[in-house]
Amino acid sequence: MRQVIVLPYQSEWASEYSREADQLREVFGARLKQIHHMGSTSVPGLAAKPIIDILPVVDTLEGIEQFDGRMEALGYEAKGEFGMPGRRYYRKGGDERTHHIHLYAAGDPEIMRHLVFRDYLRTHPEEAAAYGALKEQLATTYPLDIEAYIAGKDAFVKELEHRAIAWKNAHD
Repeated sequence: MRQVIVLPYQSEWASEYSREADQLREVFGARLKQIHHMGSTSVPGLAAKPIIDILPVVDTLEGIEQFDGRMEALGYEAKGEFGMPGRRYYRKGGDERTHHIHLYAAGDPEIMRHLVFRDYLRTHPEEAAAYGALKEQLATTYPLDIEAYIAGKDAFVKELEHRAIAWKNAHD
């Protein structure tokens, strides 16, 4: 059973992303078009589960499984789509889950959704603080129930996503 742990923001999360991104650049080479730090660990000041979420963007998903062996050599477990068509998911750290890779092909709308959410929280510290407080409260309430933790923040996250998209549209 995974314990739900939410920590105050750790500055080393950014350097951990950078180290991992360098390794992913070597793995995917010319197929890699962009790479982004996403999720709560990518927002300075935001409390988060200590899992580095990385969003690599490749030219196409066609044949991308050829890299699974190299990802496994870095300690990742290849999970395929893992419930999300158009994504390839890898995780590292066993039960501790230290890193999640959400790999998409260029042009997938999920890329923008993730980046807009991140950028909105980076530029709206009051929203990030409210989100962090909710996550800390849920982790305290459901320390051994990741499903309840996720369900508890679902409505809040959806509302944040709506505000983030409206904010992006107003600034385009």
